[in-house]
Amino acid sequence: MDYKMLHTCIRVMDLDKSLKFYKEGLGFKESSRKDFPESEFTLVYLTDKEENYEIELTYNYNPDKPYEIGNGFAHIAVSTPDLEESRKGHIDMGYQVTELMGLPGSKPKYYFVTDPDGYDVEVIRQ
Repeated sequence: MDYKMLHTCIRVMDLDKSLKFYKEGLGFKESSRKDFPESEFTLVYLTDKEENYEIELTYNYNPDKPYEIGNGFAHIAVSTPDLEESRKGHIDMGYQVTELMGLPGSKPKYYFVTDPDGYDVEVIRQ
């Protein structure tokens, strides 16, 4: 069998805030949208520049409480050639951002930024 990664689905409370984060904060673009008003949800697919991978934002209309991310999910990861500029941009946008970090014994090469729903995104130096 041959498999290819297609997308990761995350549930969001405020679709507009999430779209702003993934579009403006990470440079993703909307590739498709499917509204299901009778079932009260919308799916929005966002893709990277190379269109190799998508994030599916699932927005259930009028959610009554925030989703529990759980203790098994860790993060989504993206890469960038200019880590420091990316981090500064996320700070300037007002997002929660960690210090630059590295694995033990290595130079800093990543940080985490948190999306509006509490999902962590690891940003790694390309």
